[in-house]
Amino acid sequence: MTRIGIDCRFASESIGLGTYTRNIVKGLLSSGSPYVLFVRSTSEDWIKELSGQFELVETAYPHYSVAEQVQFPATIKRSGIDLLYSPHFNVPYVCPVPYVVTIHDLILHRFPNNTSKLKQVAYRSLMRRAVAKSSHIICVSEFTKSEVLSEYGNSHSSKATVVTEGFDKAFRKTEDKDILDFYDLTPGYFLYVGAAKQHKNVQKLIDAHIMSGVTSPLIIVTNGKEVDRLQICDTTRILLGVEHEELSALYTSAACFVTASEYEGFCLPILEARACGCPVIARNASAIPEVAGDHALLIDESHESLIMAFRNPPKQSDIPEQKYDWEKSADQISAILQSALHG
Repeated sequence: MTRIGIDCRFASESIGLGTYTRNIVKGLLSSGSPYVLFVRSTSEDWIKELSGQFELVETAYPHYSVAEQVQFPATIKRSGIDLLYSPHFNVPYVCPVPYVVTIHDLILHRFPNNTSKLKQVAYRSLMRRAVAKSSHIICVSEFTKSEVLSEYGNSHSSKATVVTEGFDKAFRKTEDKDILDFYDLTPGYFLYVGAAKQHKNVQKLIDAHIMSGVTSPLIIVTNGKEVDRLQICDTTRILLGVEHEELSALYTSAACFVTASEYEGFCLPILEARACGCPVIARNASAIPEVAGDHALLIDESHESLIMAFRNPPKQSDIPEQKYDWEKSADQISAILQSALHG
């Protein structure tokens, strides 16, 4: 019997690649096919929610490490799998089996932030290898696919397929006074949910909000070391440690979700906001127009556009299209994996 392995080392992370990995793995297992899951620890909480046929292989090799490059290939070989699926591009440079990768964006090509030159070289080397040697490339948006082909050549177009992300169906209109009271919030605020890295332009968002003169506060739900560099005023609040289960209530009571991010491979918070009936202000750039919906206010990169958006926010939202469904995404990926396995 042929066996497919999945690199699940990101699955324990609460957001980003963790969200993607957990949801795709759950969907793949629902097909009934057996999988080998490479996990950091067999006692991770998310594993308890899985059902289906799977074997766990403890693989506590840090991402982008020497161990990932030297020890992980040996673990893959011992597992006896015939194909590896990696929800990220960081497949070992010398992988002993064919593999399929998901590429979410080319962020370090465009915004290296404070990443060292050595890490940038390693990143580009691994990405180039993954694109060239993979049996198939899954891209989460048309924008990401265009980025990959622009950077590495149209010769890879025949093995690149767009499979969108989904969103948690728990995101829906949720009025919860207890959560608002806990965070001392009154409905009608502007809301940003996401990281505070360079390309997210969170400081630009704060500055434009101040200059707009609007009285409704700007609430920033974020995390990471970049938070310490943000300069805020009385009309801005930063919420750290917000639980995933609390977000629906925060989106629902917001006047508008707003982001000044200039580079997104997908932008899941926009879908989450839409699912909760929250209008959207966002940049007309990268993958954002693909997920923003008909009623979103899409603006250019100028400071003036962002200021005017705060003063005249959209009043309507629309629920996400049916294609944004984790089960449908997993079904598409399952078909790709089977084709790569037997093609």
